[in-house]
Formats: sequence, structure tokens, C-alpha cells
Amino acid sequence: MYMDENGDLAIGYDIVNLFFLPDKTWKYEIVGSYNPLAPPGQDFTIDEKAIVWESSFIQTPPQPRCSPRCHPGYRKLPREGEPVCCYDCIPCAEGEFSNQTDMDTCTTCPEDQWPNKKRDACIPKVKIFLSYEEPLGIALTSIGLFLFLVTAVILGIFIYYRDTPIVRANNRDLSYIFLISLMLCFLCSLLFIGHPEDVTCILRQTTFGITFSITLSSILAKTITVVMAFHATKPGSKFRKWMGSRVSNSIILSSSFIETVLCLSWFFSAPPFAYLNMKSETGTILIECNEGSVIAFYCVLGYLGFLAGVSFIIAFLARNLPDSFNEAKYITFSMLVFCSVWISFIPTYLSTKGKYMVAVEIFAILASSAGLLGCILFPKCYIILLRPERNSKKYLSKT
Repeated sequence: MYMDENGDLAIGYDIVNLFFLPDKTWKYEIVGSYNPLAPPGQDFTIDEKAIVWESSFIQTPPQPRCSPRCHPGYRKLPREGEPVCCYDCIPCAEGEFSNQTDMDTCTTCPEDQWPNKKRDACIPKVKIFLSYEEPLGIALTSIGLFLFLVTAVILGIFIYYRDTPIVRANNRDLSYIFLISLMLCFLCSLLFIGHPEDVTCILRQTTFGITFSITLSSILAKTITVVMAFHATKPGSKFRKWMGSRVSNSIILSSSFIETVLCLSWFFSAPPFAYLNMKSETGTILIECNEGSVIAFYCVLGYLGFLAGVSFIIAFLARNLPDSFNEAKYITFSMLVFCSVWISFIPTYLSTKGKYMVAVEIFAILASSAGLLGCILFPKCYIILLRPERNSKKYLSKT
């Protein structure tokens, strides 16, 4: 045994315990050790439970520290200006744990795990997404399916009464396209519910954009057709040659084609994808769809807003046309409802996160689609089913 220049032991040694056996013999038992080459805090070890004290020794055994042990979930914090055996025990920080006694530092949990309440072990983080099993998912699914069935019933009514004046006066082919696209809008909201996958993340946004573009373009075609029909009744009007399904079909195809191009550009440049958000909320993993390109997302929404704005302006200017079956007033109000929903959607969408962000978008889809359905088609159904006397050429000619 020898010392270094500082007077410290330069070699290790074992700590032994001498105890007597019942046959009055004695022996040594190693209960600890000292290793000067070990990392700080691990150079001195001793197993207090292995120490056997003489039966005549009744005093409290000497303690090698001035502080109690730090239990798992805590770590040692040395007291400034006091010996190293004097320290405070403080809880592990958020996201850290310790599973041994008298730990100098806590260990950080893996990214997909989080410490338990005692902070002495890591447990998997809770995965959160809008599922079909939870009350919010069930409610939104039920509302979407209910509105789909209502739209299907209205479509059946329009087909059954297809030869009546009110259906024919409101361009029944456009009404069919409008109703079918609304049904698809209600169904596309179901793509937003459930465990996000790369495929569903792509489908939910592209399906939403294309179906809504068809719906809004059919409303735009309806509005333009009403205006052209009124001007075509004037003598020598040039609008007569534009009357027919060719113009309305061209409007729908061209408008929805532009939205399809925007969605395809989004898909091939930076498509949406499933994303595990582990930092947004403490102790949870938010499984959500990353939009890929935020610019593309708002371009798709912006184009839908453009179609809605053009439809609103034309319908507002044509709201006083002298035709009892003129839809301009209803379209004007429906576009006000539609634009109000989506204008309020943007700040609400940006201020929420996780499954509630998805719920906000589903609500916007359902509310705006229901607004279009109620404002434009419910008045027609009211006349067809409850006021059949107004569904006649005689009534139309009077007005």
C-alpha cells in the first residue's frame, strides 16, 4: 500500500467484516471495496446489509453519510461548501427517471416513452388520434352519415318529381350533380376519422378538395344559368345560343379540373403524410397528418374560396330577377353561410392541435355542406312535398 503525491491511496482495497461463528471461530467477509480508478461516485462501494455487528453492540451503527439515501425517482444534489456525503434529494426532471438508489444523475427516457408518476421507470407514451370508438368520433360519424342519408332522400325526391315544373325550372341535371357531390362531401369527412396512414392523409385532402370544387362549380353553373335564362327572354338576345347544358357542363368540368390539377401538383411535390408528433403534448404521441406543403394546402382552400366568392357575387347581383323559381336569393344566403364557416375555420384550425384540429376541419366540412343543402334545396322540397299547388306551370306563369 502506498500513497500518491496528494496523500491519497494509489491502489484499491477491500473492506472486510470480521465476525465470530457459533463454534467460536471467526472469519472475514468482504462487504465493500475502494477503487481509485473508478468513475467519481463509484470509487467507494459498501453493502450495509452484509455487515454483521457484534451481538453486544447495541448502539446505532455509524452512518457513512450526513443525508438519507435518495430513493429511485430522485437524484442527489450536493450541498455547496459541505462534504460530498451531504446532499439533498430532488425529483428527476420532466422526461427523466432514476431506477437506483443514490443516483447522481437522472436518465432521459427514450423519445417514445415517458416516466411514470414515481419517475423510477419509463412507460410508453399514450397515442392520441380521432378514433371511431370515442364519443367525439362517434358523434361526427353519426352526423356525417345522417346528412348523407338526408341528401340521398332529397336526391330521390328530385328524381321522383323530375318532370314537375319546379325541378325542371331549376335545371335538374345540375341539381343531380350538386346533390351527388354533396353526398360525397359528407362521406369524405369520414376519411378524417381513424388512425392516420399515408394513404388516408393523401385521400382526405384531395377528395375533400375535388368534391367541394364540383359542388361549388355546380352552384356557380346554376347561378350563371339563371342569369343567362333571364337575359335570353329579351327580344334579340345573344344569350339564347348559349342556353343548354353545354355551358353549365363546361363550367363544372373546367372549375373542377383546375382543383384536380392543384391536388395532383400537391401530391407529386410534397404530399401529406402520417406523422408522430411527440413534442406537442407532454407524455403523449399525437398521430396526425402533416400537410406536406402548407402552401399547397392553402392554395386548395383558396381556390374553393374563389369559387364561393364568384358564386356569391353573381348571385347577389341577380337576387332580384323576376322569376319565382329564381335560386339567386337562396344561393346568396348559402354562400354567406359557406364563407362564414370557412373564414371562422382558419383561426380555429390554427389555434387547435391533435385530434381537435381534425374535428374542427370535419365540422367545417359538415357545417358548410349542410348550409348549402338547407339553403338551396330545402325550400324546393318544401314546395314539392307540402305546397304542391305551387309546383305548377300556372303558378309559374302568374309570377
